[in-house]
Amino acid sequence: MKRRNFLAGTASACAASSVFPAFSIGKEGKPANSKLNVAFIGSGGWIAQQPYKQGCSDENLVAFCDVDSEHCAENLKNWRTTQPFFDDFRVMFDKMGKEIDAVVVSTPDHTHFAATLAAMERGIHVYTQKPLTHNIWQARTLVKAKERYKVVTQMGNQGHAGDGIRQSVEAYRAGLIGDVTQVYCRNSGPQMGGQHFANPETMPPPSAPVPKGLSWDLWLGPAQERPFSKEYHPLKWRSFYDFGLGMLGDWGCHTLDTPVWALELDPPTVVECVSRTQSLEGVIPTGSQIKFHFAGNNKRGPVTLDWFDGPQDWAKVGRIDKFGAENATHRGLACWMVGSKGLLGCGTHAGVPTLADEQLHQEWTKNTPSQTLPRVEGGPFREWLRAIKGEGPEPGSNFSYGAKLTEIVLLGVLAQRFNTRIEWDADSGKITNHPELNAFVKEPVRTGWSYGEDLWK
Repeated sequence: MKRRNFLAGTASACAASSVFPAFSIGKEGKPANSKLNVAFIGSGGWIAQQPYKQGCSDENLVAFCDVDSEHCAENLKNWRTTQPFFDDFRVMFDKMGKEIDAVVVSTPDHTHFAATLAAMERGIHVYTQKPLTHNIWQARTLVKAKERYKVVTQMGNQGHAGDGIRQSVEAYRAGLIGDVTQVYCRNSGPQMGGQHFANPETMPPPSAPVPKGLSWDLWLGPAQERPFSKEYHPLKWRSFYDFGLGMLGDWGCHTLDTPVWALELDPPTVVECVSRTQSLEGVIPTGSQIKFHFAGNNKRGPVTLDWFDGPQDWAKVGRIDKFGAENATHRGLACWMVGSKGLLGCGTHAGVPTLADEQLHQEWTKNTPSQTLPRVEGGPFREWLRAIKGEGPEPGSNFSYGAKLTEIVLLGVLAQRFNTRIEWDADSGKITNHPELNAFVKEPVRTGWSYGEDLWK
């Protein structure tokens, strides 16, 4: 019997309610419904504790990989693991690829793509944390890889598997708030100089000796070689565009998920940086406003979406002035969809919707729209694991959906990074008004870190 039974066919972003037929992809091994052999790439901190606690520890954990043995030592000790440990996922796959059914990728953003595609090439199912990739070409390449290698995929924006986002989508599609033309999303971070975001005085930041247990060259992966700095690792890499993608990259795939799904938003035609604070070259700003322009489709008209991060003067920006809401901070929520009949809001990770108008909220409570979207039991990891076994539908945040959401976020990051207006031709995958920025749509990589080129031939 073939090793990996999984779901065939393409699923919609919301996932079909029926189970797809199972078929095999080439490795001898276990039937569906038995335990899977799961490996972790990125084994330190809470980001690895999440999959461990939310379903993966119920399977066979067969290998762990991390470039920093000291950073992940506490997790491995608590998990009482004696499984093989690697600092290089490429070596892990070469030695154990035939024994691994599925892998969770929890590395910094800039190494998501290489680790993910290396697994997919071997027929290994993949769960990759958000944002799916570090650049747009990588996101589009993973969609091609999904089609080529026929593995079960999931991007880790947890709220997509929750009931709350489904209630929001159902409420909008039932016409509860009418026609939506504006969306406001926000996050109060980053807290520069805090635990998770560096605030360097110079670029490059001060170098330091490589800590014990850290394979610095492997941590850099595809990124340009440079000295180690405590400002980069272990927690503050999101402050640097070479490795992370700031607040929009960190939270965009969570907070934009509700409007992208509900309104069926495709990549925008225009993204503009309305404002941003000054920052050192290569470092994220302490605050910005990014405006996305989405074309209309056969179900709705054009939509604008404003993203705000950092401190803002809400008397001047994010004005709503409808249905009792003054601005985007109304009721402390992170996202508001502004409709002709009312406002629908939700939190940073989607969550249960709030209707701003009390009468409308009571109407929603008393006459909740019928459930048209299937519910997910046990969260995104179990959703993914069930799909691999053929016990459930394709995950809702599979790479087809996850790549589109990530592309939207990445366009905003580019506009923020270069403080400019970007005109995007989605068909060609090109920036048309600043062709020089296409060098960041597909970034160069170091020798030995090139993946996916053959998928475009």
